[in-house]
Amino acid sequence: MVEVVLNELSVRNPAQDIATARRWMLDLIGTIRAAKTQSAKQATLRTQYDFLSTLLASDYPLRRWLNDTEVDPEIRRFIKTLATKAPFSNDITNTEIQDLESNQSNSEFRYQGERAIGLGVAYLIEALPVSFLSEKCWDCNRLELEVIQLDDDEDSIVEIVHASRIIHVKEHANWLQNITRQEVRDGLDLWNRKSDLFPHLVFCEVVEKQVVSLLEGQPMLRSVEKRLFELDNASRAWTSGNFDFNNLPSKVTPESDSRLKTLAAQLTFKCPDGENRLFSWHLRMTPGDWRLHFSVDPGRQQIIIGYIGRKVE
Repeated sequence: MVEVVLNELSVRNPAQDIATARRWMLDLIGTIRAAKTQSAKQATLRTQYDFLSTLLASDYPLRRWLNDTEVDPEIRRFIKTLATKAPFSNDITNTEIQDLESNQSNSEFRYQGERAIGLGVAYLIEALPVSFLSEKCWDCNRLELEVIQLDDDEDSIVEIVHASRIIHVKEHANWLQNITRQEVRDGLDLWNRKSDLFPHLVFCEVVEKQVVSLLEGQPMLRSVEKRLFELDNASRAWTSGNFDFNNLPSKVTPESDSRLKTLAAQLTFKCPDGENRLFSWHLRMTPGDWRLHFSVDPGRQQIIIGYIGRKVE
């Protein structure tokens, strides 16, 4: 199954007329159908509210569109048979998603200054966020989200995949195939399969306990998996010279001098080659204040994973 999440910001203002609303629906259906085709899986649409209650234009809700004889019956039938889930957190037991939806989370996602729940949920559960093509800003295959940590002063920007047209989905073909193929069950499954999933990474022994603690359905599991795939791809591509941290798709930073001065012991881990290394470079992961610390071995041109867990204090 491939999950798509409707960006509620793309329907904050109804279309100016019914003809425009019909085009919106046509583009959205084409986008969802393309996701289904590219992933070769059934599609499920998550929405903030009952999808059929969406107001497409003045006096033209989606329920009226379903009975609009000027719309191709086959197109209307697709929506009638499309599996939908509302609210966004429907059947997701993890409280982090529920808290995000009810505005009680320690994390908040914003797009151009506006709270973006659907885009945040899509990022956390690694689903494809889709938008009505209602504004120019949604006509793109990627979006930048601001991640605000209410209990942490290190806010960040993350880039997420996005689609509002068929062409956008085609550009995400590999991503869609990867997320539906991986199907890592939980942290234990990830750890047991790490050699197959991340053949270009080296893991310190202490990481095992941290990874296997991740439970099925826990949003952090997807975040960890995603970051490890990014690092594995970077390690695979590193064939000569020094490692270029700028080539990583996610922002990485070293620890500050002040933190290294006080936390050097907590950030030093024994590696499989027997050497103790200081793991200063790290990636941030949301929700919460999770970090993935890694080191690079220029001699072997390998990336070593030293720590995955809450921010070291």
